[in-house]
Amino acid sequence: MVLTTEICDIKLKNPLISASGILDEHGYSMLRLLDSGTSAVTTKSIGMNEREGNLNPTVVEVEGGLINGMGLPNPGIDNFGDEIKIIKRERKEAKVIGSIFADTPENFSFLAKRMEGYGVCAVELNLSCPHAKGFGAEIGSNPENVLQITREVKKSVSIPVFVKLTPNVTSIVELAKACEEGGADAIVAINTVRAMKIDINAGMPVLNCKIGGLSGKSIKPIGVRCVYEIASEVELPVVGVGGIMSGEDAIEYMMAGAKVVQIGSAIYYRELDVFKKINNEIESFLDERNLELGDIVGMALKR
Repeated sequence: MVLTTEICDIKLKNPLISASGILDEHGYSMLRLLDSGTSAVTTKSIGMNEREGNLNPTVVEVEGGLINGMGLPNPGIDNFGDEIKIIKRERKEAKVIGSIFADTPENFSFLAKRMEGYGVCAVELNLSCPHAKGFGAEIGSNPENVLQITREVKKSVSIPVFVKLTPNVTSIVELAKACEEGGADAIVAINTVRAMKIDINAGMPVLNCKIGGLSGKSIKPIGVRCVYEIASEVELPVVGVGGIMSGEDAIEYMMAGAKVVQIGSAIYYRELDVFKKINNEIESFLDERNLELGDIVGMALKR
């Protein structure tokens, strides 16, 4: 069974990409992801300047997933080029997607150009982080902002532009249409869902930032619905992400319309070889039904 595929002319050995935010701040940890079976690695979201993020506690495990309120800690764009150089030195053909965040279209464009200069195969615009003031979902919940940022970035780079959208809105389709109008090459759906955990003994929120973003298996039905809605209304290819723990989960996203999928929290639950496990599970599903990978993409949209 062959699982090779492509998105936006980026050729991939399988439909699994690592999601931003997991083992992706340092070159050697990203190499570990690439060696574990992922076809491409998405970097941590990188901003204009070094950022410490929120104070601890920043992560809490809950039933069905993890709530994090990291606050976009990162080393800043000037310090990140060396990490990508490590990957390119060790794996010349490695596919790296550069995730970036900013507060203005101009800053997004600046970061995208820097990432392109570092050798990434695409940029992913983080317009969806739910727990960083002035960034992410705070600006990415407005279709006009999404349109202007996407359009500005597209003018500044020649590599594909992916836009990662938030589910914490009334209509994710309106955001997707803004991406399409702005010239985006693909949509990534979804980022984490706003959530919180309260310590009933202390009588206070567990996270220092109070409200964070829920990831893990409990958000998969939301992600699948969002991908289905987007794929029903927009012509752009979709990258599905959110709660994918197994081959069955990945297939569900693909049947909803996702061309490829991203894996994040599953690394915590099923360890680093989760990519190989999920690829094997997809292969078994397809073999049993005499299907090819392309046969299942958008299957549910036709029924």
